[in-house]
Amino acid sequence: MVFRGTITDAPDFDPTADAEALYSAMKGIGSDKEAILDLVTSRSNAQRQEIIAAYKSNFGQDLIDDLKYELTGKFERLIVSLMRTPAYHDAKEIHDAIKGAGTNERCLIEVLASRNNKQIHDMVAAYKDAYGRDLEEDVIADTSGHFKKMLVVLLQGTRDELGVVDADLVQQDAQDLYAAGEEQWGTDEAKFIMILGNRSVTHLHMVFDEYEKIAEMSIEDSIKNELSGDFERLMLAVVQCIRSVPMFFAKRLYKSMKGLGTADNTLIRIMISRSEIDMLDIRECFRLRYEKSLYNMIKDDTSGDYKRTLLNLCGGDDDLAGEFFPEAAQIAYKMWELSAMTRVQLRPTVRPAPNFDPAADAQALRKAMKGFGTDEDAIIDIVAWRSNAQRQEIRQAFKSLLGRDLMKDLKSELSKNLERLIIGLMLTPAEFDAKMMRKAMEGAGTDEHALIEILVTRSNQEMHAMNAAYQGAYKKSLEDAIQSDTSGHFCRILVSLVQGAREEGPADVERANADAQELADACNADSDDMVMKFMSILCTRSFPHLRKVFQEFVKCSNKDIEQIIKKEMSGDVKNAFYAIVRSVKNQPSYFADRLYKAMKGLGTDDRALIRIMVSRSEIDLFNIRKEFKETHDASLHEFIQVETMIGDTSGDYRKTLLILCGGED
Repeated sequence: MVFRGTITDAPDFDPTADAEALYSAMKGIGSDKEAILDLVTSRSNAQRQEIIAAYKSNFGQDLIDDLKYELTGKFERLIVSLMRTPAYHDAKEIHDAIKGAGTNERCLIEVLASRNNKQIHDMVAAYKDAYGRDLEEDVIADTSGHFKKMLVVLLQGTRDELGVVDADLVQQDAQDLYAAGEEQWGTDEAKFIMILGNRSVTHLHMVFDEYEKIAEMSIEDSIKNELSGDFERLMLAVVQCIRSVPMFFAKRLYKSMKGLGTADNTLIRIMISRSEIDMLDIRECFRLRYEKSLYNMIKDDTSGDYKRTLLNLCGGDDDLAGEFFPEAAQIAYKMWELSAMTRVQLRPTVRPAPNFDPAADAQALRKAMKGFGTDEDAIIDIVAWRSNAQRQEIRQAFKSLLGRDLMKDLKSELSKNLERLIIGLMLTPAEFDAKMMRKAMEGAGTDEHALIEILVTRSNQEMHAMNAAYQGAYKKSLEDAIQSDTSGHFCRILVSLVQGAREEGPADVERANADAQELADACNADSDDMVMKFMSILCTRSFPHLRKVFQEFVKCSNKDIEQIIKKEMSGDVKNAFYAIVRSVKNQPSYFADRLYKAMKGLGTDDRALIRIMVSRSEIDLFNIRKEFKETHDASLHEFIQVETMIGDTSGDYRKTLLILCGGED
């Protein structure tokens, strides 16, 4: 096994001298934390064990006890954990995960899904030695169902590690998995457990490829469809670790620092357990997936001596767009391949109301706005629970029955964000998009992010309808408005997109290879030529075709298209191309990220929040919710509840957004 850690044996190592240095650092009033962290993080784990022995021989004291006494908080947890052997560290993590009232299932999943046979055997022995108990028995007592069965299988540490592949067995396993899930009503979980828990990594790679051909979907998508709860999370973790252990940990690290607060136990556990194994690969996978170095993420999310120690374990800041390590290049290629394979069923959160009566709804809305005061609840309960087509019928009925303009009445009765949200819901999608484009360009400043988001994500049909609605409402073409408000290459990109002339249809493999080579060649041209070449391909080709182009680009250049855009381009041009790539890869994930950015930090970008919640509620908001949870480890519902409290004293705005959100994940 090739180790690609950031921590290695220190040269000219002297355990006695190190023991004396640590003793001096903890002597007297206060302790020299900097000296402690610099010494501990520049020694390998084996060397730390020698220091512990030398400390006891020289001073008759337990080094770990002294460190616990001198240090506090997260910093203490991190330093003390570094002093334990990997097996005893794993054993303690598992013990802490199952002791007491609740169980930390995510810790169990992370550790047991990612360790090899020897690491499992060493951990089981360390657990017995440290706690005088049988780890398997404790896991059985603390878990249940298929989740328990798979954990027990993993605890045996009997995965085939010879790597010999039998082509017939590959075919059989792929067929068995398909028969156990997608092909039948109900799921044969035992078959999933047996195959995923025992076969070799090499064998399973081939099984997953074969499975995709049979099922026309990835094994991950099948697991999401067929399984649920902790068992689903465990099986997905096993699959992710089979595909790439470094990518699995890159995702875990990202989630530990993203969202509401930092999951320090997860962060500490991973940084320690991988620092001598594959931290360099994890860093590269992190950069590939999140376009930000792990070093900078830790730097932004932690503080003090705790931060310094973590950064020492991380081992360095990665340039945002260098060439890949071989493993990362293969992963990037595979990610685009999976993106092309995935057939996502788009799911809305708002559907037509049953037993719909537009006349009754029109009368109820009039009643809610008549007289002194407004019944906001009644308005919300009608507008948010109807589809857009039904709302158009209500608008018409309101005018036919009452001779009044519903939009004008709503504007006069509601205010602030609630008014913007309800009016947005009452407009047709084309009218709403046209209005959002107008808002993004009116006044002194331009909201370039809004222009990009709308023009990148709309279909040709939606683009044509928006153009017509803009012309009808503002007596000016949308293209002219864009040309008046933007300039240079950014203007050209937007004008190209607003034509609604993107090709439609599947990838043309031969042409995709040629396009990929042209993009790779353009990276060596001057910046103007590069932008024009990227525009000619990214703004015109179909999304399925671009997935294949971006996949082949990795092969041509040993770089990922996203990193090239971030490194070689700047400003609005960079943001526009980057949005296209993100949408091509996974559009619900792109919107999830936009929603997160709209709500995180100081103040909420309510216009962006309203725009996305309204425009996606009848298309793919359910998928966006799932991606939000997957990426940020917090539900969209929870984020909206927390982030919209300020300034929404009555809670009506928040209530409407939560109805559109459609539920807690």
